[in-house]
This record gives sequence, C-alpha cells and structure tokens, in this order.
Amino acid sequence: MKIAFIGGGNMAAALIGGMIRKGVAASDVYAIDPNAHARARNAEQFGIRTGEAADATLAQYDAVVLAVKPQIVKSVAEGLAPHLAAHQLVISIVAGIRSADLSRWLNGHARIVRTMPNTPALIGMGAAGLVASAGVDEAGRQLASDVLGAVGQAVWFDDEAKIDAVTAISGSGPAYVFYFIEALEEAARRLGMDEQQGRALAIATFTGAAQLALQSSEPPAVLRERVTSKGGTTAAALASFDASGVKEAIVRGALAADARAKEMGDEFGRQ
Repeated sequence: MKIAFIGGGNMAAALIGGMIRKGVAASDVYAIDPNAHARARNAEQFGIRTGEAADATLAQYDAVVLAVKPQIVKSVAEGLAPHLAAHQLVISIVAGIRSADLSRWLNGHARIVRTMPNTPALIGMGAAGLVASAGVDEAGRQLASDVLGAVGQAVWFDDEAKIDAVTAISGSGPAYVFYFIEALEEAARRLGMDEQQGRALAIATFTGAAQLALQSSEPPAVLRERVTSKGGTTAAALASFDASGVKEAIVRGALAADARAKEMGDEFGRQ
C-alpha cells in the first residue's frame, strides 16, 4: 500500500513508524507538512519522502491520511481537494470533524473513513475506532484497518456518532490513566517515598493490572473484588474513593469529553 499523510506530527509519525515496522516500504510513504522541522524529522527518522504542500504527487497514493488540527482542517481539505482522485481513500484522524463536512470541503469526495487513534500508538499499543462512509467498499475498509492496525487494535463501528464516544474513552483515555498515575505518585511522596520509587511502583502497578485484565476472562469488577479483603487496606481505599465519588467523576469526565467532541463537530463543521 502507498500512503500519503497530510500533517506530519506525533500521531502521523506513530502511524508511519508502525506501517514501516509491518513491512511497508519507506518509499511508499509520503508526508506533507508546512513545518520544516516536522519534515526533517520524518525524513531522517523514517527515510520517507516529504513535501511542504499538496500537489499532483498525491495521485500516486492509495490513501491520504488527514492528521491535522480541527481548527485548520477546512482550509487544509479545500487545498487538498484539487489533487484528490475519486478512487483514493481519505482517512481522517481529526477529532470531532464529521465525514459529511469533510466530504463537503473535499468537493463531495465519497471515500472517507473517520477514525480516532490514541497516543499509545507511539509504541504500537494503540486503540482506534473507525467508521466508513457509504462510498467505502470492503477493500477500502481493509486498507484503513491495515493503516490503523499497524499500531494497535482497530475496532469498527457502524454509527459515526460512536466515534465521538471513542474519542472520549480511548482517544482521551490515556490522559485519564496518566492522571491516576500522577495521583498515586503524589500519594507515594506523602508516604515518604522518593520520586523514583513512587513512579516505578505506580507505573508497574498500572502495567501489571492492565495486562491481568487483558489476559483474564473475568470482568474488572471481579478482579477488583479479589484484591479487596473485607476490612483490609484495599477496602479502606475503595471506601474513600466511593465516598468522594471517584467512579462517577470519571464517568462524568468521559461524558464531558464526548460532549466536547460533538461541540467541535458543530463548531468547525458549520464553516
């Protein structure tokens, strides 16, 4: 497969690196970015071709991945439209931007897959939700799966509205995990550990617990109960969390992220 990227930032670099590790030739990847530093980094790190702006070269590629900020996607798409062929797949990883609005800015282009990856893609352990527009055939869906699957799990949805939910759960989710790790590090500090000790224990605990959840057939609630002895230390901590409404606060936070994704679609899509 031959893939062109519009935007050469961290997420684009993660996808490029993943595809190359999976066997895609560096000569089959092209990254366009107006930022000279981003172009130089991608060229040096991956040995790929880079460019400053969209041009007729794009016609050589099977898919074009839009990896830019939602604030600028309209102008970027309008600049891309004259160089886009009808057969090419457009894969958008832009948060909040709906396929219908993107199609409108691309002069009615029909082959669009909207997706939301997350930052663990940087180490090949990402999670992405995808949805295809009506104009995407099975070959197009497979191509999108190959691109996103190069850096982790690719999960398909039939309802585009669910991509906002994906953004709230897995797209923003790594930040929630880092937030909890920060809290454990702070607790370790107050308990007399130094920074290195607290960080090592907090991160190893998250890594181990996540792997245990992944490898177990039991739901997380059962795994939690198995750690919680009546009247013990874990029970005391969980009782404090419940008294503070921690679980509900996390749920409300994820719902707020979903609402913001929808607001972004409304805000930038009306342009």
